[in-house]
Amino acid sequence: MTTLTREEIVRGLAENRESPNGAARNAHAEALAGAAETSGDQALFREALDNLINAYLYSSESSRMLVPFARLLQEYDKDPGAFSHWEAHSLFWQFKWVATAISDSPGVPLESATGWLEEMERRYRIAGYSERPVREAELWLADAIGQDERAERAFRRWLAAERDDMSDCLACELNGQGQYAVLNGDDAEALDLWKPVLDGDLTCAEEPHRLLATSLLPLLRLGRTDEARSHHLRGYRLARGNESLLPSVGKHIEFCALTGNESRGLEILAEHAAHVAPLANLDDRLAFHSGILVLLRRLRELGHGRTPAVPYEGSPRTVDELYEVLYAGCLDIARQFDARNGTTRVSDRFHAQVDREPLAAGLPLGVRSTALPQAPPAASLPGGPGPALTADAFTELVERARSARDLGHPGTDALWAEVAVRVDARPEVDPLVRADLADHQALAAGRRGAEEAPELLGAVRDDYRALGLAERAALAELRLASVAAQSGAAPAEVRALLAVALRSAGALDAAEPLRARRIALAELSAIRMESYLRSVETPDADDHHDHHTELAAELTDFIATHEGGPADLVAEAEEMLGRVALAQGDPDRAVPLLAASAARAARSGRPWQAVDPLVLRAGVLMTLERPEEAEDAARSALEHAAEVTDAETQGVVRLTLADILLRRGDAAAESAEHALAGAHWFDQAGLTADGGAHARLLLARAYAADGRSAEAAEVLQSALADLLEHGDQQAVSAREFLGDLLRRLNEPRPAAEQYLLAAEVTRGWEDPRPQAGLAHSAADTLSDANLAVEAAAAYERALELHRLTGEVPVAEVRILRSLAWLGLREEVTATAVTGARKRMEEAAEVLEAALAADPGAPELRSELAQTWHQLAQVLDRYVNTNEQSYEDDDEDREDREDDADRGQDLAGAGSDPAARLSPAEVDVLRVEEIELWDRAARVYAELGPDHLRDRFQCLNNAAWTEQERGDADAGAARVSALIDEARALPESDVPDWLLPSAERLLAQLNDKDT
Repeated sequence: MTTLTREEIVRGLAENRESPNGAARNAHAEALAGAAETSGDQALFREALDNLINAYLYSSESSRMLVPFARLLQEYDKDPGAFSHWEAHSLFWQFKWVATAISDSPGVPLESATGWLEEMERRYRIAGYSERPVREAELWLADAIGQDERAERAFRRWLAAERDDMSDCLACELNGQGQYAVLNGDDAEALDLWKPVLDGDLTCAEEPHRLLATSLLPLLRLGRTDEARSHHLRGYRLARGNESLLPSVGKHIEFCALTGNESRGLEILAEHAAHVAPLANLDDRLAFHSGILVLLRRLRELGHGRTPAVPYEGSPRTVDELYEVLYAGCLDIARQFDARNGTTRVSDRFHAQVDREPLAAGLPLGVRSTALPQAPPAASLPGGPGPALTADAFTELVERARSARDLGHPGTDALWAEVAVRVDARPEVDPLVRADLADHQALAAGRRGAEEAPELLGAVRDDYRALGLAERAALAELRLASVAAQSGAAPAEVRALLAVALRSAGALDAAEPLRARRIALAELSAIRMESYLRSVETPDADDHHDHHTELAAELTDFIATHEGGPADLVAEAEEMLGRVALAQGDPDRAVPLLAASAARAARSGRPWQAVDPLVLRAGVLMTLERPEEAEDAARSALEHAAEVTDAETQGVVRLTLADILLRRGDAAAESAEHALAGAHWFDQAGLTADGGAHARLLLARAYAADGRSAEAAEVLQSALADLLEHGDQQAVSAREFLGDLLRRLNEPRPAAEQYLLAAEVTRGWEDPRPQAGLAHSAADTLSDANLAVEAAAAYERALELHRLTGEVPVAEVRILRSLAWLGLREEVTATAVTGARKRMEEAAEVLEAALAADPGAPELRSELAQTWHQLAQVLDRYVNTNEQSYEDDDEDREDREDDADRGQDLAGAGSDPAARLSPAEVDVLRVEEIELWDRAARVYAELGPDHLRDRFQCLNNAAWTEQERGDADAGAARVSALIDEARALPESDVPDWLLPSAERLLAQLNDKDT
């Protein structure tokens, strides 16, 4: 085996600390510890052991930290003086981790676990540390072994003990205190304790990650489902793919299983398929796999036992197979704990968890999830579907179905479906019931375009005639014409059928109560079908205007003729007329027609018929910039949709209202509620990739507007694949929005990826501005990620594209300034400063050229002042770096060489220090800095109070630079002049911060001078 040098081990340890948590990092840390031990350098060996313990801690192998910790403790006992203060502190801190790891390892005998706890208490007492961490460790050991009274005593002593340097952070402590409250059945108390962590006021390396998962079931049990949904979206995003947080991932899977989101749980399981294998940490394995088992049990209950799950130990597994193997493994672990602890507590809790019943039925999560495959139908139970209805009950059911049919109620289909189920159980069935049922089935066949629909409708017509129900036969004639038109029959055939239907309606007996309705329905249907037939016969777009004019006239006559007739049909005609007005480009005429249609439908006792015109009216009002009326229309549509059973319509109503509310600017939270519901309804309608994708995009925007960026990103990422299929414009918009969200979440690398992918889509567009803007955003984000080379390339590309447009000087200037600073990131040398100066001067030239065409443009003048301001800062950076290099030369040379060996050279990354400047050169640069800041301050003064802070910053910098040149009076005079100017102004014109800040600066300058 090749022996590593000391330098290689040091470099390896630095790299290992920055590596992702997991088995690969652990293996590397083990190799480095072995190499360090072989080297004979005890200090290096201690550092390597410490690194190995930390690597194990943040992985699924945390129980393996016991060996390196014991070895490090031996080193401490041999020579405590060799440990620095920080190393000793770290060792005692790790004692807490080890105490937990021992308690969570069933292979460690109870006597040993107790001995380690006593050893921890002894050492803490000798070292002068509080007993607080010891009592917390005792609490969890006592709970595991069923000593509840001891656990309660330990809990109270934990809280009573003082906090000191060895105490866990408050976030972690509150986690434990809340978990103890949950064990005692007090979910509300736990959530109160956790609130500072869940709200983000207290954080640490793994909080709020763990608590967001731990809080899910307590929230569900308390009925706080909105918070539970939010915690799932935020928490899973933090826990995803993190080995040390697999127990938290298991809680998110369990949450999905208990809220009707089994498909989402299965997707999370698939994302962590590689971690389902046996984990070294048995406690983590039990926690992770138990959450998975809750999901698998639910899937089995829903008939998905044969659905593929994820592989286990290299073999594909169905839900049933994976359940069996994980259940057996978890039960074995639980029994190991019980055998060691002398109780059945762990097994009891395991059984209670796996057998837990759902806590919320069908809780929408907002994220896109692939629907589960259709489960095979359950076997028929002996004895048939159940007891038949009594004669009276069946008659009542049929009457309700007929009433719903005649009213056009959305629940009609469900009622006739129940009639169809019950009818075969009747010993005798009225022929009229059979005919009505056949009528409904024929109508359904016509709606779905079935080939047999004409034959079925013909049979229905004949049945009704035989029963003497001419008005029902006339309706069947009309439906035959509609089905013919729908199936694309020749216009002549459709017109012939339509003529028959019109004659049948007109031939009804004058005493028939439904005669007027049948005639009106036939006339309205004829208007609609004739319009369609005209468009088929004259498809030329030039004729559309004539078609619309003719249709509008026919509908207007119909409304006038039947004003006192069937209100629902007149309402339908008004809605059609409104749509024609929109097609003719006259939205102002459409708005009152749609309102009249909705109002008439509601008055007729058919509120569901008002939904479509109200939704359409809301959209038209938004285009007319009448948002308040649009919101009223959308809210009314939602109210009237209460009885609508069509899932797509429900989705559209909610999406419309959500969009209007989001545009309002102050209703993002309510907008999110409606968008969430809309996505759910579109999913129910099988439109996840269409309306569902748009609803999720709107939901993400609403979350973002409400300050919930993590939830917004999670929702948007789930819908991204669908949105990318909706055209290039949508793809670019979605990727750019996702990039903005990821950048807001401090995830610069994936954010830059989204910007670059969006820019790639725009590459072939005629207008280069979208690509330029995206390249600019990508460059800024790559710079945030410290990818200087990639950022520079993206800036150059954005600069090239902006220059192609010749219209965006401000964007061009900001890129040039960014490139200037980027060139100084690695090193501040004469060459780098010259390059940065050139970029800044180029930016100033761009602005001066733009100002020549528009001298008074305030934005251009502000950017020019900012450019001078930043050029002065570049020069100031150069001077300060030069002075620092002189200070470094005064330090002990051996210390500097040792630092360099450890990779800690202050000059950075092996760069040469900045070129040495003579005192005269430094003074020239300082004079130039002052001149630039003065020039910028004058422009800021001319631009007015909005730029007062920028002006004050320039004055501050110039004053201190005067001080550094030895001219203290000049610096103080600048500040005094500003103070006099401010005092001469009316008090209302002077910001509250200005005088205190200026007076404090003046005092600091004078104090420095003395």
